[in-house]
Amino acid sequence: MTPPGPPEAPPPDAPIARSTRSHDDLARRLEAWLRDGPPGLEGAAVTGLSVPETGGMSSETLLFDLTWTEEGRTRRARRVARVEPDPGDMPVFPRYDLAAQARVMRLVAEHTAVPVPAVVAVEEDPAVLGTPFIVMERVDGRVPPDVMPYTMEGWLRDSPEADRRALQDATVRVLAALHAVGPATCDLSFLTYDAPGDTPLRRHVEHWRRYYDWVRADIRFPLLDAAFARLDDTWPAEEGPAALSWGDARIGNVIYRDHEPAAVLDWEMAGVAPPGVDLGWFVVLHRFFDGIAEMLGVEGLPTFARRADVIDAYARAGGQVPGDPDFFELYAALRHGIVMARVHARRVHFGEAAWPDDPDDAIMHRPMLESMLDGS
Repeated sequence: MTPPGPPEAPPPDAPIARSTRSHDDLARRLEAWLRDGPPGLEGAAVTGLSVPETGGMSSETLLFDLTWTEEGRTRRARRVARVEPDPGDMPVFPRYDLAAQARVMRLVAEHTAVPVPAVVAVEEDPAVLGTPFIVMERVDGRVPPDVMPYTMEGWLRDSPEADRRALQDATVRVLAALHAVGPATCDLSFLTYDAPGDTPLRRHVEHWRRYYDWVRADIRFPLLDAAFARLDDTWPAEEGPAALSWGDARIGNVIYRDHEPAAVLDWEMAGVAPPGVDLGWFVVLHRFFDGIAEMLGVEGLPTFARRADVIDAYARAGGQVPGDPDFFELYAALRHGIVMARVHARRVHFGEAAWPDDPDDAIMHRPMLESMLDGS
C-alpha cells in the first residue's frame, strides 16, 4: 500500500514566493544599464517585463521587450534576463555563477547541435541589479509547466501519445549529444567540482554531500542520510565515462516547438559526471511530477519517461548506457530530496509553511525515496 503524501506538501497550484524584488525597479535599472552601461544601446527602453509563473525557484527569470535606436532606425527584440537571487530571499543554492552558465551555453552551441539561447551579455557587477545577471535572446515555444504540473493538465498531457513519445525521444537525444562532449574533446575544467574524490562521480556525490550539510544546518533528515549510506554501499563497479552533465535534465527546462527541443535552459547544475547522473534525473523527475498527479487522484502520464524506454532511446542515439540505473535513480531522488528540503525551508522563511514534526515530511517525494530504499 502506498503511504499518503507528506502532510506539509503544498498543493501543486499553491503560490510560491520566489523573490521580494520590485519588478518596476528592476525594469528601470535594466533599462539604464542597456542604455548607459556596456551595451550602450541608444534610447534603450524596456517594456512588458514579466516573470514566468510556471518554472522553478532558483535564479530569477525576467522576460521583457527591448527597443533601441541604431543608425537612426528603431530596433526591437525580445530578451530574457537571468538574475542571481537576492541573498536575503534564501536562495536554493549557496553559490551561483551565471558567467559560468553563459560559458556552458556557448560551449554547447559550439560543440553540439543542441539548441541553446544565444547569450547577448554577461554582467558580473552586482551594483546594476543587486546581483550578477546574463541577458539572452528569447526563444519562442512552449514549456511543460511545473505549476500546475504537466502531468495533470496542459498541452503535453493533451498531445497524442505518439507526439509525447516523439518529444521524449528527442529530449533523450539531447542528452546523448551533450554526453558526447567530454574532457578529451574540450576544456571542462571550469565545471569540475572542487571536492574530494578520484573520479568525476565521487567528486559529484561529495559536492552534493556538502550541499546537503549546508541545507540541513542543524536539522537531520534520516531518509536522506539513509540514501547517502545506500549509495556508499552500492557504488557501481563501472561508473561510466566523464561527460558534460546538464545537471537539471528534465522537460520543464526545455522550450519545444512541434514537440522538438527549440532551446535547452537552466544550466546552474551543470558539471562533469557520467551519463547516468542525467539519465537518472530525467526518469526520476518525471516520476516525481507523476506522483503529484496520483496523490491528487489524477491519472498522470505513466507511459512517459519510463526507464526502459529512455535507455532504449539513449542507446539508439549513440549514448553509452549506464550499467546500474538503480544507483543513478536513487542518487537522483536523493539530490531532489535535498533540493526539496531547501525549498521547504524557503516556504517557512516566507511564512507559507511550517516545519513538520518529522523533517522527512518536508520531502514531497518521500514515498518514492522510501520505496527505493526498501526495495518495494
